[in-house]
Amino acid sequence: MQNPYCLYRRLHQMGGPIYWQDYGFWCLADFSTVNRTLRDRRFARLPPAGCELPGLPAHLADFAAVEKHSLLALEPPDHTRLRQRINRSFVSRQVERMAPAIRARAHERIDRLVQARHAELLSQYATPIPVTVITQLLGVPESAGNRLVEWSHAMVKVYTMTQTQAEEHAANAAACEFRDFLIPIITAKRRAPGEDLLSQLVRDDGEGQSLSDDEVVSTAILLLNAGHEATVHQLGNAVKTLLEHYPPGPARQELLTLLADSRSADALVNECLRFDAPLHLFMRYAQETIELEQGPTLQAGEPVGLLLAAANHCPQRFAEPQSFRPLRDDAGQLSLGAGIHFCVGAPLAKLELRIALQVLFERLPELTANGEWQYLDAYHFHGLQQLPVRW
Repeated sequence: MQNPYCLYRRLHQMGGPIYWQDYGFWCLADFSTVNRTLRDRRFARLPPAGCELPGLPAHLADFAAVEKHSLLALEPPDHTRLRQRINRSFVSRQVERMAPAIRARAHERIDRLVQARHAELLSQYATPIPVTVITQLLGVPESAGNRLVEWSHAMVKVYTMTQTQAEEHAANAAACEFRDFLIPIITAKRRAPGEDLLSQLVRDDGEGQSLSDDEVVSTAILLLNAGHEATVHQLGNAVKTLLEHYPPGPARQELLTLLADSRSADALVNECLRFDAPLHLFMRYAQETIELEQGPTLQAGEPVGLLLAAANHCPQRFAEPQSFRPLRDDAGQLSLGAGIHFCVGAPLAKLELRIALQVLFERLPELTANGEWQYLDAYHFHGLQQLPVRW
């Protein structure tokens, strides 16, 4: 958990698919194969007809209901229809309009911290900024942010494959409460839509078609759970990476120069995504009999694990993959996926990261670690337990 990249180096030295015995599926680790599989329509998020996964137990009925219409659980044509509606809110000009609000929120958080000369950045900086962004994007009251985060924390535990039944009951209750919170807001926006994402989703598409309440609820919950949780951990991982590679002094001045220019700042964000991503595993299911390169043959319905972070450190794709190099000629990463399930919020996530890092190091140029950092012992996200710093 503290350094999975040592394992990934061993996997790359072995080459070819690797069987993960604990979970019973094959995994792919090299960049070209993972990238190709993400784009291959012979693999999908769900097994094909006749190979369906067992349903969730009865005590997760409310959780299953809000997951039913999630983009992550859909394939074309349903995925295409829903994705097209969401994409309209994530075009570049729409995302860039959020930049001033993100910057203002980042400065507001620093204003609260600056006099103390120390902080735990994960809870005091990395968490509040994304939740404010997502509430503004959705068009829900910002005052509900803490509740949204609590619901999100409870729900994502069901994805860990290690959750207790008590955690499953908590996730089900959170899903029910989240839906009860959203339905009145969705109803109000059908009567008087605004410019937010929920309003975009409930509008008639011009052909007499609109999304159902359940589809809107699933989309809103996905955007919070995926967008918020991943962004928090990516920001925390990025700050850790930058503090380790650019200590106060000449190296820190080099970092400030990189962050001051929009192009080099975007390149730095991209390298942070490659170097220490929060999501290390995506699952896909074979839709037919498929022979893996250098490996076994998968039957229809069999899963395959795509090790995104291992692919990001693939020596066949990146020169010195263990080195953090923002201006590398071979830039790229698979942290946000690829193909039809490429992260719908990628432009917004990158904007949040860029602005949050710019403001943090502009305001606190002497920022440094304040103790040791430990990663969470967690299956679903690779992120820090805490991020203690001083300046």
